[in-house]
Amino acid sequence: MISTVLPTYNRTPLSFVKGEGSWLIEADGRRFLDMGAGIAVNALGHANPELVSALTEQAGKLWHVSNLYKIPEQQALADLLVDLTFADTVFFTNSGTETAELAIKMARKYHYEKGAPRETILTFEGAFHGRSTAAIAASGGEKMVKGFGPLMPGFRHLPWGDMAAFEAAMDESVCAVMVEPVQGEGGIRPMPEDQLRALREACDRTGALLILDEVQCGMGRTGKLFAHEWAGVAPDIMMVAKGIGGGFPLGALLATENAASGMVAGTHGSTYGGNPLACAVGLKVSQIVSDAAFLDDVSRKAGLLRQRLEGLVAAHPDTFEAVRGMGLMLGLKCKKPAAELAAAAREAGVLVVPAADNVLRLLPALNIPDADITEAVARLDAAATAYEGK
Repeated sequence: MISTVLPTYNRTPLSFVKGEGSWLIEADGRRFLDMGAGIAVNALGHANPELVSALTEQAGKLWHVSNLYKIPEQQALADLLVDLTFADTVFFTNSGTETAELAIKMARKYHYEKGAPRETILTFEGAFHGRSTAAIAASGGEKMVKGFGPLMPGFRHLPWGDMAAFEAAMDESVCAVMVEPVQGEGGIRPMPEDQLRALREACDRTGALLILDEVQCGMGRTGKLFAHEWAGVAPDIMMVAKGIGGGFPLGALLATENAASGMVAGTHGSTYGGNPLACAVGLKVSQIVSDAAFLDDVSRKAGLLRQRLEGLVAAHPDTFEAVRGMGLMLGLKCKKPAAELAAAAREAGVLVVPAADNVLRLLPALNIPDADITEAVARLDAAATAYEGK
């Protein structure tokens, strides 16, 4: 029988009907500790009261008018993001994929309007920038692109961490460099700060634009509002989504005035992008996660989680290899198949997310209680013990 839902996912046979903080409740009543947060989306947990209030209040006033008109909630969120970041201007989307599309268009249009068109965008092995035709071409991996040709041209894929290859590819024909400061789908791989600074310097030298994809690693996930802040650099264009909506579909492209100069009226649009519902929720999320005390607590919780995970690795040396990542974007590098360990974790009542390079991702809510961190690692310990006993 053909599924009424297109079967592009190998879905785990769980049906959640309620969420409370870092917990999910299955239709049969079982409770699961959610250490994936909808793949780094539920930044403030499930059914966060402040977000429920913001959404409910806006829902009672206005849902949608389209971008043919000014949207006060959109303007308020744009003003806040500009105030908090390098950016001068913001365009709102519904997802990270849509944001990637605009980033690519904006970079190429920038050089075209300067009178010296450039097309080549440098990206990196292991990257994930979305599932659209442009985004899969940017990523380049066989799993992403096989069967979907012809691919959008103009992307050159470089080995992750190979700065010699980057320097050899970087010249004045390059339109932009597009990179995740911390790869998510690629296996929780942070780009070293000196390498990120080198990308910025090379872009400055050649006139290319630096596009940072902070869809997964942004919005407080690493203990700063955006991961690139640790390196003391700023991009020309930045992609944001996932956590900014706290579970409500929302994305944003942030850019300098210079980088965005080619995007005049009629060059891009979105029917739903920046709608009042999404922006009301996004504004509340951004107000909460940008607070200095909140970010300090993310770093404290991250230290606790990493410490407990290091102990887990030490206790199961035949199953786990190492802990990697930054803040509350951590990965367990596994010696056994990560997908099998994720299944064992589900049996123990804790949800984690597999990634490339045989890694289990832990992307909990940024406000996860300390007790839930302790419980999550205890359940992972029980899962590893049960797996090893088979």
